[in-house]
This record gives sequence, structure tokens and C-alpha cells, in this order.
Amino acid sequence: MSIRRELFLLPVMLTCSMAFGQAEPQSAGAENVLRVCADPDNLPLSNARGEGYENKIAEQLASDLKRRLEYTYFPQRMGFVRNTLRQKDPQTQQFKCDVIIGVPKGYELTATTNSYMRSTYALVFRHHADFEGLETADDLLKLPPQRLRSLRIGVFGRSPGADWLLRNDLLDHAVVYSPQSGDPAENPAHTIERDLDGEKIDLAILWGPMAGFLVRNHAAFPAWRAVPFTPDPEIKFDYEISMGVRFGEKEWKETLDQWIAAHEQDVHGILTSFLVPLLDAEGKFTSDFRSAERLRTDAVRKDIPLAQPQQ
Repeated sequence: MSIRRELFLLPVMLTCSMAFGQAEPQSAGAENVLRVCADPDNLPLSNARGEGYENKIAEQLASDLKRRLEYTYFPQRMGFVRNTLRQKDPQTQQFKCDVIIGVPKGYELTATTNSYMRSTYALVFRHHADFEGLETADDLLKLPPQRLRSLRIGVFGRSPGADWLLRNDLLDHAVVYSPQSGDPAENPAHTIERDLDGEKIDLAILWGPMAGFLVRNHAAFPAWRAVPFTPDPEIKFDYEISMGVRFGEKEWKETLDQWIAAHEQDVHGILTSFLVPLLDAEGKFTSDFRSAERLRTDAVRKDIPLAQPQQ
């Protein structure tokens, strides 16, 4: 199971049962290099140009540890861990990389650090008068029944969003996407952005960081919006994210745990700049999509020229 897909199929990953032996301990970063395993095309998480929030976290980590940052790229899908964190270079016999910046806490295929973020799924949509009053995803259920059942809601199969639609008798009206595309260049954010922009769907249920990415990309008038799913006693929408390391590398894991504890505010700043919805240990939001409100208020339609002051 891929880590790319965990960002909207976290429950599948957490229940996935695959048997892996423990890796031999290695002195990670022994050459003063921080080797990071990452996807080259999976924004807003990471890309080969260093534009994702995981890239920014890795840059901060490398700077603080005084190490040079290097990447091993591989699409985050089946075989990602096997081909990155657990694979050795045939010549040097060193592992290709030593840390995955984002995995679910308790992920079966790696040891995991303390979590550095807790986020949730969200409902993302284009501007529409019917959606102006939405503050949380459950507010959508307050629409008149006829209007509610006319909506085309995009959702990925076997996700919390699909469970929510099923519980509210809306799954028959959904546009259901495959959990894993055969195209390594395709990711959930790309898929939803294309279909929302093309008006093939009216709304979509997406992992919160990806929803924030779309809101950030569409801040100009008419702006896109997103509202979070709040913690639910029946459906798990929120998940903690940690760093992934090899089993048996206790000292390296402790180094990362210490860094996470000492740089909580730095990481929080990176995540909020990407409009990642964040929850604290009690399930209360410490950051959501509201930081985009200023962008929406200040946005000016590109096809309407600004009035020039009279001379």
C-alpha cells in the first residue's frame, strides 16, 4: 500500500497487513547527509523542485542538524518503502535514504517518530451561493433534500468520505474515484482539481492538506473554499502524521523525536502556510482554512481592470 494513497486512505494503510523483517541498524546521516525518501510529484506534500511542505520540513531539519539534504525519489505507491527506505545502494551498501517525512503514526512498514501534525479530511468546493453558509462538512446536510441529492460529490473509494456518504444515504449520488491510479504522475489533488474545475463534480471529500492546497491555488475570485470534518465518534476523519524510519534505529528515531519536540512552532508555521487544517490533542482546531479568508477578501477578478485614480 502506498504512502501517497494514505493521505486519503489512511484507514486502509493502518489495517494493511504486510510482513517485513527488521532492517539492519545503520548510522543514519553518518556522512553529514540527510537522506530523505520522497515522491517527486505529490504536491502539496513533496516534489522534485522542493515545493511541498514535506520538502520545507526536510530543509529545516537538515539545516538544524547541519547536514546536506539529498533525496531518493520514488512514486509513493506499492513498493515505495521497499524501494527507498529499505533498499541499499549496490556499490556502497548504504541504504538509499534514512527518513520518510510523512507517514501515519503507527504505520506498519516503518518505525514512527512522535507525531508532528494531526489533520483531518475536508470538503472542498468552488464558489456557489448554496455553499456560502458552510462552516463544517456536516453543514452540507442542512441543504434542502432535493438540492442535497442533486449534488455530485467526488470521493475516493474505501475512505472516510465514502463512509460518511454511505451513512447519510448519499453514496449513490457520488462520483467515486479509484484508490490508486495506474499513472504515477496522477495524485488525488490533481484529480479533484481537474474535475472541480471542469464542473464534473460540485464538491469533493479530500485529505485536508490537499484540500488546503486547492484553496491556496484558487484564492482569486471566485475563490474555492474548504471546510473540515470535525472529530466523529463513528468515522475516523483525523489522523496523526509522523516521520518514518527503519526498525531498529533507536538512536536516529530519538534524534528526530528531539527535533520535533524542539521545533513544534517551526513545523506549525510551515503547515499553516500551506493551509493545512490542524487539530490539537483534544481535537480542537488550531489552524484551518480561515487563513485564506484574507486572500479571498483581497482577491480581484483578473478580467476587471482596476479603476485608475483621476489626475
